[in-house]
Amino acid sequence: MTGILHFETFLIAGILLNLTPGNDTLFILSKSIAQGRKAGTLSVLGIATGSLIHTTLAALGLSIIIAKSVLAFTIVKYAGAVYLLYIGVRMFADRSKLDANISMSGKKIDAVKLYRDAVLTNVLNPKVAMFFIAFLPQFIDPGYQNSILPFMLLGITFTITGTIWCLVLANFASYLFSKLRSHQKLSSYLNKICGAVLIALGVKIALTGRK
Repeated sequence: MTGILHFETFLIAGILLNLTPGNDTLFILSKSIAQGRKAGTLSVLGIATGSLIHTTLAALGLSIIIAKSVLAFTIVKYAGAVYLLYIGVRMFADRSKLDANISMSGKKIDAVKLYRDAVLTNVLNPKVAMFFIAFLPQFIDPGYQNSILPFMLLGITFTITGTIWCLVLANFASYLFSKLRSHQKLSSYLNKICGAVLIALGVKIALTGRK
């Protein structure tokens, strides 16, 4: 009816893939540890939005351009790397100390910026686009005429399972955040550590090949 083959297998495989740490996971953990639960949750929602954007592009066939074109892949890759480096450097240079009650201390979290950063981090990762192109079609009936519907259903399912897992991670990381706030010496370096992680992710993406 929906053109999906072996949905149970897809569900299990998708969950296992979501449990595997990747760039998105490290981004969410960094934001959760450095800025708390709200930042972590916003990052999760941003990553989920990026995943849905990739799903839509893959369903419409636009992501194939990235997979087939060396220039398009390179442009997206370096754009994503530069953006992660920018976020990482800003966090590394931030001298403010941790405050688990940040929303009550007068320093408000910029929700729009956090959400935007997460969306762009995911969307500008060409490996994510290639993953959706390579993974989802394996569970779609090639004889099914409306190829967009099964693509969207599988992508939404994958995004939901990933979002649930990432929310668990974000809450765990923010719990660590609340415990670390009393350790002033450690807390003063935590932003630098998380910033360094994001810088490393940016470098990793920049050095990523198409295969």
